[in-house]
This record gives sequence, structure tokens and C-alpha cells, in this order.
Amino acid sequence: MTAGTDLTATDTEETRIPLDPFVSDLDAESAALRAAGPLAAVTLPGGVDVWAVTHHAEAKKLLTDPRLVKDINVWGAWRRGEIAPDWPLIGLANPPRSMLTVDGADHRRLRTLVAQALTPRRVERMRDRITELTETLLDQVAAQPGDSVDLKAVFAYPLPMYVIADLMGLAEERLPRLKELFEKFFSTQTPPEEVVATLTELAGIMAETVAAKRENPGDDLTSALIQASEDGDRLTDEEIVATLQLMVAAGHETTISLIVNAVVSLSTHPDQRELVLSGKADWSAVVEETLRWSTPTSHVLIRFATEDVPVGDKVLPAGDALIVSYAAIGRDEQAHGPTAGVFDITRESPNRHISFGHGPHVCPGAALSRLEAGVALPALYARFPKLDLAVPAGELRNKPVVTQNDLYELPVTLGG
Repeated sequence: MTAGTDLTATDTEETRIPLDPFVSDLDAESAALRAAGPLAAVTLPGGVDVWAVTHHAEAKKLLTDPRLVKDINVWGAWRRGEIAPDWPLIGLANPPRSMLTVDGADHRRLRTLVAQALTPRRVERMRDRITELTETLLDQVAAQPGDSVDLKAVFAYPLPMYVIADLMGLAEERLPRLKELFEKFFSTQTPPEEVVATLTELAGIMAETVAAKRENPGDDLTSALIQASEDGDRLTDEEIVATLQLMVAAGHETTISLIVNAVVSLSTHPDQRELVLSGKADWSAVVEETLRWSTPTSHVLIRFATEDVPVGDKVLPAGDALIVSYAAIGRDEQAHGPTAGVFDITRESPNRHISFGHGPHVCPGAALSRLEAGVALPALYARFPKLDLAVPAGELRNKPVVTQNDLYELPVTLGG
């Protein structure tokens, strides 16, 4: 499946970089994308040809360019029927209507209503709950038998999932099934026959949650979304369901990867770990450098060009699709200097990464993710200052998820 007929004669000669569906070497893939220039021709798992923006400056421009929209009907390959409804990434390319999938006035309306519910005060009110959950989970980490512990399974995964469940008002008994469904939702390896069923069940769980909160509102974001209004306008149930699914998906996956990647980065850079443990560097610097150097989100799908858009010395053709390759962008030397490939929490220049996006679609949950990591990481290392990887870093296994920089597990030793 390609968008080849939308390309100019010059574009058809472009060497395409296939994105590895098993994500066996994300660093090498990102380096190849950067080397291809700010606009690289890539093939997504499943044989879908798109373009990737791979440099910082060009990404910022494109993320604010009104010629790039979220309407999948602009995509030539979609209009021609070349994208199958059971493509494993269809849920990310064509999600339900929410502030993620609309532009212009519709986007401003939805984002304003969400912002009325997800206020800075509401996020800050989560601090005590995050601290309580962190301490409870650390007790469970300490109680694990054996010489090593899967820190992702017992700490990095449950913390963000419990937090987002509390924030959104999700019933705790739903969480095990949601874990299974989101694994399928993000994976490049979900069998075609399970794709539609997964999307349907996820939407059903969210719809049931919205119905329950409409009947019995609580002090949670779903109830607040139901109540939020602007000039008498209210979110429809369809919009609330889609927003709930979006925020649950992004709200837990990004923070899981942020915590996991910070631990891996510190373990593989003991000099940096010593700086923060000795108080010579702040934990906020660890969070920001991890977001830049080992960003939780490797690629974001998808925007579509309404007209030809020049990018560097190339052109993104009208009707073609664009992904934003944050893993490549985070190590762009033009933005972060000649040491962009080095994990360094003492960078003198401000760390102006765009790992939570840029422009009108910037992640609304960025403050919550930073808060969770800012509580979890110092508490983790205060309890286990000698924590280290239990296996060589090269043996850590990436999950087959093209959008997330994520691991199957994180085996660590606690150091006594």
C-alpha cells in the first residue's frame, strides 16, 4: 500500500526508510532518519508509505502549519482505498473525533472545554495521591522475591495507570483488561482480525464509563468534561468518549516510558546518576534530558498535507501523510549542538525539546507526566540508591510499537 500516485517524478526516486516493526534498534533508525534530511521518505509497518519530519526546526514549523491537518479524508491513499480498515495502526491514524483529530475552530472548541476540566489546580491536586501511590508501590518493589525485579511491571506501569484511572474516574477493576487492549492498540503485531474488535471494545469501555459518570458524577475529569461548557456549548458523549480514550492512552503510556527510560539512562550513565544522587543536579534536569535524549514517543501519527509544502530542499506533496519522528528530532545537532547524542543532565543551554509536541496540538497532559516522573524518580532512588540494571542494556527488549519508545520489561537489582 503506497501513496505513490501523489508523488512528483522527483519524489518517486526517494529512497524510503522502512520503520522496523519490531523496533530492534531505535537509535540507529533515528540516526538514519536524521541523515536523510528534515523530510525523510519512510514506510510504516504494514507497507504504508508516508513522510517523516526528522529535524527540530522543521518540525516546529510543520506542527504550526495550517496546511497540515488531521482529517484522514485528505490522505490520497485513504481515499483510494489503499489503507485497510484492519491495518494495525489504523486506530492511531484515524482515531475517533476528539481534540486530537480536528483542526481550526473545532479544535479550539474541544481543547478549551478540556482545558476547563484539566486545570493546573486539578493536576497539582494529584501530587499527594501520586506520592501515596509511589510509596505503596515502592513497598511492593522492596517485597519482591529474587535477585532482580521487573521494575516496569511492579512500579513504572502501575503508577501512571492508577493515576490516570483516578484522574479520569475509571473503575479499578477495568484496568487489567484495559492493559490488554492498549497493548493490542499500540502494537504493530496485532492480528488483523483483532484490530476492529480491539477498537470497538475500547470505545465500549469508555462509553460505559461516561454513562456511569453522567448518572453518578464524581470528583474526576470525566465528570468535569460532562459539565464543562463554553457559551452554552457542551461536549457530546461521542466527543467525551474519544477524549477519555485519548487521555487514558496517552496519559499512561508516555509516563511509563518516561520513567523506564530515565532509569535506563541513569543506569547506563553512572556519572550522571551520581550527579543527581549527590544533589549536584536536579531531578527536573533528569526528566527533561530523558524527554529529549530517550523520548517516550518515537513517532506520532499522522497529519495530511492539503497542498504541496516545501520542507528543506524537498516537498511534502498534497494528499500525502506526515509523521513526526520525535526520537530523531530529540538528538538533532542543529537544535542541541554537537553533543546532542550525549545524555547530559548538566547542559548549559536550555533544553528546548518538543517531546510533548508543539503548536495547537501540544500534549495537554504534559504537566501531569512531568509531575508523576518528578515524584516517582527521586522517591525510587531515595529508597534504592544502588538500583541498577540486572542485565546489559543491549539485552533490553523493545516492544513492537512504532509510536512508543517502550520496553517489554525492566529487570533491575535493588542493591541491598
